[in-house]
Amino acid sequence: MAAPGRHVGHYIQRNSRVLLNNFEQLLSHRNFGWTSALRQQAAEANKEPTDTIVIPRKKTWSKEAVLEALSSTVGRDPTAYPYNFQDDPFLSPRTVNEFKLYSLSKESGRSAAKFFINNNPKYFTTDFAEPHIPCLMPEMVSLLLEDVSEEALKERVRLRKVTAAVEMYDQLLQSGTAVSMETTYDLLDLICLYCDRDPVEEGGPQSEDMEEPGEEVRQGRGRPRRASDFMKFSWKENNNAERIFNLLPERDTRCYSALIRGMVKHGAHAKAFSIYTDLLNNRLTADVHIFNALLIAAPDLRDKYNERWDLLAELLNQMSQQKVQPNLSTFNSVLKALRRCGSLAKTQAIHTLNEMKAMGIAPSLASYDHILNAFSKAASSSGAVNTDILQEVMSELEGRSFTCQDPDDVLFFSTAMRICVNNKDLELGYRVYNLVEHGENWRLLGPLYQQSSFYRRFFNLLCMMEHIDVVLTWYRKLVPSLYYPNPQGLKDLLQALDTDSRLDLLPTIWKDICALGHDNKADLVEELLMLMARDKHSAEVQEAFAVCALDIKNMSEADRRKNPLEWSTTSLSNITSLQLRANKTQEAWETLKLFKSKNRVPKEPLLEDFLSVCCSDGSSQRAMELVQLSAAFCLSATPKLAKRTLAELDLTEEQRAVLSELESTGESSG
Repeated sequence: MAAPGRHVGHYIQRNSRVLLNNFEQLLSHRNFGWTSALRQQAAEANKEPTDTIVIPRKKTWSKEAVLEALSSTVGRDPTAYPYNFQDDPFLSPRTVNEFKLYSLSKESGRSAAKFFINNNPKYFTTDFAEPHIPCLMPEMVSLLLEDVSEEALKERVRLRKVTAAVEMYDQLLQSGTAVSMETTYDLLDLICLYCDRDPVEEGGPQSEDMEEPGEEVRQGRGRPRRASDFMKFSWKENNNAERIFNLLPERDTRCYSALIRGMVKHGAHAKAFSIYTDLLNNRLTADVHIFNALLIAAPDLRDKYNERWDLLAELLNQMSQQKVQPNLSTFNSVLKALRRCGSLAKTQAIHTLNEMKAMGIAPSLASYDHILNAFSKAASSSGAVNTDILQEVMSELEGRSFTCQDPDDVLFFSTAMRICVNNKDLELGYRVYNLVEHGENWRLLGPLYQQSSFYRRFFNLLCMMEHIDVVLTWYRKLVPSLYYPNPQGLKDLLQALDTDSRLDLLPTIWKDICALGHDNKADLVEELLMLMARDKHSAEVQEAFAVCALDIKNMSEADRRKNPLEWSTTSLSNITSLQLRANKTQEAWETLKLFKSKNRVPKEPLLEDFLSVCCSDGSSQRAMELVQLSAAFCLSATPKLAKRTLAELDLTEEQRAVLSELESTGESSG
């Protein structure tokens, strides 16, 4: 029964399919009011899709792809501290000084841990990190090969043991063992790089023969100094680099390059040009690294601006004659040298930039930084400062992401923001800030002190030119995640509040001043008190000002720091006035008594205001004490205060006698 049933079902299915096809053909031949467009759409709908699905090949992702994807989904929290302080909540800095202290502490701990790991590698053989993090693993810092061989020399060169490498090289020569030219070149590079001395670890002892900190170190003021800032060694005559160079049987461009670059790096500029002349006499061709070093050293060999440029042009001509292809460092060296060529820099910098682009070399941020500095110096010397060049630079850079190609790339944003502040160009400042926020350009802000400088200048520009509501929005966005304002930055904020008549926010700013550790800065506190006491406000605002003034007074009295706040006459007068306006007579009287203990003399208007409050309150005893205090300071206003007290207050006979005596004594002495 199953087989006949299956045949019947198959027959019905086949006939129904034939009937359906005939019915569709019948419909297609009859119009039923269809238009040609509708028939075309129906025909296209009946067509089977001919597009085939192409399965893509398997994509290989990097090991950091997941972390990068997760990182792209979150942004910066403006209320959080910088990420490098989030490991331990106890070490989250609340003030500028704590920020510096904790930064140095973490760096010191990191250096100590690295020193321990490198000197005890046998305890750190297991690698748990996935993906592998090479910097967390021990570095091979101890020598393993003790025999006199070229392999032992290579090991010492690889571990940057300058003295040990030189000794091994001398032993090889004394034993008659030939050293390959490649190894000799590597040794020469090492000696020239470290000026014939072993590199000093961070925090290591300083040698006696190093130079005084030069201009580069002085420019680093305001940031934590490292040992490398002070290790400015000078090139010595006939050192091991020159000795090994003279022992070479054959000298080629590479050994000349190592020697010249080492001399330029360590200040022997004239000697470097002498070695370059020797290279030319030997009919050798210099490489691009030699020219880059000589271009940097050229301004030190000439005194006049035009002579400096002539030497730069001569080196560039020789570079062209020797068919040496310039690179990005070549043009950046020229632009950097032009900053020391006075008024010539402005014209030649543009020509250099045009030549750079004509050769297909894209300028880096350092290139534009050198151009901005060249134009800024030329403009400052002529007295006319404008932002035209920065406008053109920003038009080229906007919307682009950058990577570091030159050590001076990290100086561009700080220089650009400085120009915006000097010219009070708010729109241009926003453009510079937006470029920093584009992609990962913020990584090119440089070290912490340069980042702080950039945000400080940007915030200063906002305080000068922007509305106070916008300033406060930026203030909450930048502090404390990106910027710890210094006293001057907070004074700029106070001036912005004063300009837009928003002095009611001063108590809130005082809380931030305390949180940032600037409550012991006398000039900042005096500025705050002056703004609060200058004008009269509503009762609610005056009450808040009085609480703030009392907090300043109490905090100063309880301050046990090395530099406590020193009271001035103006500060005490402002605190007293604020308390009087809020009807806090007792607190005002306690503050008034501080004048005597702090060896300060109150001003006559303050005593008159205090007396007016006493008269309105009917406080005769306090008024008499006020007149006696004025007499203790030998003020000329004492008779006037006594006369007014006698006239406006109900006094006892004893009080009248005392005040009459003070009035007569003051008039007779006057």
